[in-house]
Amino acid sequence: MSVAEEKTGGRTGAGDGQPETDRSAVGLVAVIVAANEGEPRALTIRVPGQATCRGDGLPAGPLVPEHATLERGLRAWVERQTNQRLGYVEQLYTFGDRDRSGSEDAPAAHALSVAYLALVREERPAGLAEAAWHNWYRYLPYEDFRRGRPAQLDAIEPRLMAWAAETPDKALRQRRLDRLGLTFGMNGGTWNEERVLERYELLFEAGLIPESRGNPGPGRAGDPTGVPMAFDHRRVLATAIGRLRGKIKYRPVVFELMPPEFTLLQLQRTVEALSGVQLHKQNFRRLVAQQGLVEETESLTSGAAGRPARLVRFRREVLLERPAPGLRLSARRVGSL
Repeated sequence: MSVAEEKTGGRTGAGDGQPETDRSAVGLVAVIVAANEGEPRALTIRVPGQATCRGDGLPAGPLVPEHATLERGLRAWVERQTNQRLGYVEQLYTFGDRDRSGSEDAPAAHALSVAYLALVREERPAGLAEAAWHNWYRYLPYEDFRRGRPAQLDAIEPRLMAWAAETPDKALRQRRLDRLGLTFGMNGGTWNEERVLERYELLFEAGLIPESRGNPGPGRAGDPTGVPMAFDHRRVLATAIGRLRGKIKYRPVVFELMPPEFTLLQLQRTVEALSGVQLHKQNFRRLVAQQGLVEETESLTSGAAGRPARLVRFRREVLLERPAPGLRLSARRVGSL
């Protein structure tokens, strides 16, 4: 647990306009991920609630007696809110921290919320709520290194340095600087694409994102930290992105997002979209071949400009052959590998 979690905790909210009156209820929240045309997308709904929690949110709802299990309850809420039927689902994290949105009129209380990660092939959602797919870098733009260093970091880093320097306590100031190096790769540190949650939590603690100030609506245009989300759903999304970035290195979960047949370029673009880094084409193809993750089909691409490309499919036998058949990739942010 980070320092920010110890101090403030989090809440996922009820979703679908559900009232927040039952403070002891177990909440369920889904991070539903798809990759379309080389872009990572998360399924969101509009949360109309009070000014402190309106805006984009994740499909969510409380566990009720008619739900036989947590996962069945989650699937029921998602289908009700978005008409999206879930395939691959795994439990992501249980948030049992103190509510971040307490006030004098409604003091903070502990709330238990169980978050899930779901991977799907994108479908057009429709339902009772306003559901839509959004690029997940809309909410965390500083995490996307595919086209080089994100410009948002040029605005974020000076503010983080100012936050680190504002304390008169020399030891605390050094701890803050060390954390900037560990999370944002500042002061000679190294950027680790999996530390998505730690970066979000540090921004929260430094007071640089709207959620840390009570999430007063949609946020200001051009905010380098991204578009805020209702409740603490951006925290949940950050948790899911970090988990998925780590998992694609040792499990073939990326193929849950791919069509039955695809090209190697489509696979590379999807992996880049999820990891937020640029990959070397030949090295990527060499790794896929060495891992035995795909097999060629008899089909070729058609109807597109250029030379037709061979379609491949996921070779499921690899699940029985090795305990960790993932993609341990070397990133290329600037220049060559």
